[in-house]
Amino acid sequence: MDEYFFDLSKKDQREALEYGRAETGRPVHLLEKDVWVVWTLRTLFESSLAADLTFKGGTSLSKVYKAIDRFSEDIDLTYDIRKLIPDLIGEGGELPASRSQANKWTQTVRHRLPDWITQNVQPVIQAALTRERLNARLELGGQKNDKLFLHYPALTQGTGYVAPVVTLEFGARATGEPHQVFQVTCDIAAHLADVLFPTASPQVMSVARTFWEKVTAAHVFCAQGRIRSERYARHWHDLTAIARSPHFTTVIASRAVATAVARHKFYFFIEKDADGKVIDYMPATTGHLKIVPEGQARTALAEDYAAMLADEVMVGDAISFDELLEACADLEAKVNRAAV
Repeated sequence: MDEYFFDLSKKDQREALEYGRAETGRPVHLLEKDVWVVWTLRTLFESSLAADLTFKGGTSLSKVYKAIDRFSEDIDLTYDIRKLIPDLIGEGGELPASRSQANKWTQTVRHRLPDWITQNVQPVIQAALTRERLNARLELGGQKNDKLFLHYPALTQGTGYVAPVVTLEFGARATGEPHQVFQVTCDIAAHLADVLFPTASPQVMSVARTFWEKVTAAHVFCAQGRIRSERYARHWHDLTAIARSPHFTTVIASRAVATAVARHKFYFFIEKDADGKVIDYMPATTGHLKIVPEGQARTALAEDYAAMLADEVMVGDAISFDELLEACADLEAKVNRAAV
């Protein structure tokens, strides 16, 4: 009878992962983390929370849409804003009437979200860990206490860029729509038929919305001329990967989604450019997108991209940073032409 991965001895788990490495060419620590990512998704989306959660971001592009060729270890989730602050939204829809109202919504979301995570999400995951006798630890964190960290006992270590922690990052200022349910499997599962691995069926944000959210974030970065954190270069990689994928035709034609993202960010993600002027997101979707950084911003992005490559998060041969920006320039031109 096939045996569940987490029921194997540590020795057999290591052997399974080493076999997976030989078959896939992927580092053992990434294959191991992928198992924990899928386990976490399964735990969440088999619970009563599933209907109001949407899985999104880079990990969805990799695990669901197969649009990107890098390992993406974090789990980005949207909890439906209509469920968290129904008393403020009422029947008016998902967008506020003004930026001042948006600020009130945001402050309320930031106040309520940490409590919702600790009272609803954390018990679900902890119960599953206890039930399966898994030696992992949960920790609430992030600057706004909007992240839940699942620290697992890693069998192997990489360079440190990918840590033995599954980070669940929650947002609750949108509905997560459009979305639909997909099946997610572990990368190693297809290569070890006699071992059972977790599978999940999350509700997943559309690739079009994910693209427009990422491309507008890159647009803001270029307008500000600075990198706001490490691990930001992945957005540029993901954008060019989507541009090469079969999804791109649909993505670039999704004008309603592009407009919805720009309108949503107008209210909820107010940013200023290098001159201190408030950034208008709509031009990024109407023919004036800019995603190729210059000067110090380009240098900072190059360093972050190099750090990403050092931990072997890419599947196959990665393109150079210069090639990445050439692809971004081509993508920028295509998006702008399509908007005219």
